Amino acid sequence: MSALRHLAAACLCLGLAAPLAAQEPPAELPSLGADRDEVSVLGVSSGGYMATQLAVAWPERFAGLGVAAAGPWACARGSLGLALGQCMTTRRGMPDPAELQDRYRGYRRRGLVGDPAALAELRVFVWHGASDETVVPSLGHALAEQFRDWLASPDDQLRFMESEEAGHGWPLAAPSGTPLDALADCRAGGGTHLLACNLDIAGEMLGWLHGDLAPPEPGEPRGELVRFDQSDFDARGLGDAGYLFIPADCEEGGCELTVALHGCTMDVEQIDEAFVRHSGLNEWAAANRRLVLYPQAETSLPNPQGCWDWWGFAESTWQLDPLHDSRQGSQTGALMAMIERLQQAPDGS
Repeated sequence: MSALRHLAAACLCLGLAAPLAAQEPPAELPSLGADRDEVSVLGVSSGGYMATQLAVAWPERFAGLGVAAAGPWACARGSLGLALGQCMTTRRGMPDPAELQDRYRGYRRRGLVGDPAALAELRVFVWHGASDETVVPSLGHALAEQFRDWLASPDDQLRFMESEEAGHGWPLAAPSGTPLDALADCRAGGGTHLLACNLDIAGEMLGWLHGDLAPPEPGEPRGELVRFDQSDFDARGLGDAGYLFIPADCEEGGCELTVALHGCTMDVEQIDEAFVRHSGLNEWAAANRRLVLYPQAETSLPNPQGCWDWWGFAESTWQLDPLHDSRQGSQTGALMAMIERLQQAPDGS
């Protein structure tokens, strides 16, 4: 039996109500011959920090980067104290752009990040809620300014968007089928961190990163949301299973790919499938032949909120200067291996 058929045994059509976690054990992530040219990586909160780490480490592998509610690349620099005091709140002051740029130059000399020419060609979308009390809005501005220095034509490649009434999370314009308990208050956040802000951030991001897109069709998106075994991509802090949305006409290959990284407390262990089902990404993906990969982090003693590793917890037990935000980061490597698997042809080529 093919890997895709094994995966189908672990899938659930989106129109059904039973949670995926209650279905059969996850199957192997399939090789689907995904297009290599129009890959985007999106993330919210810790997922936004991780998305930026991926894009800076491997810019030649991505066409676009979308970040919601996060600050500049390498903000924490391997320090939990800085993560809390300078990259969420700013009670220790704003991160120093010159210091971050020095880290970037050092990484370049050591081959730990990608070609600056490839980084300069990215398209970038940065969103922040002006009422965010978890990651203060000035940090979103700092991220946008960082990319202004890196991009070849920032006026054409970078879009920064701030929403006055929004707090911390992922804003959406919920379709009629979204259950109320999957939504959080736009300003207060909390809960699922899916903010009922009447803003389709999924469509805004994907439209900026990939150009004119077909609008979603009414009703449930045509495709399958499946669970896959993440043990093949072993890295400290990864959950047992990730998720993949496969549009109805993508099983034969050639579809484009978006990687979507949840924030702290937004993994399936803590909010069930709210983010992977109701982020709005699946609707746009189904209309535009785009796979959506939803890797999952997990909670642990050093990472009790199930965050992605943007301050070095996965590396700090054996590295004095964690390289989590580089090509040598264990989570970075695992996520890139997932992308590579999806881009392989079904016959393994």
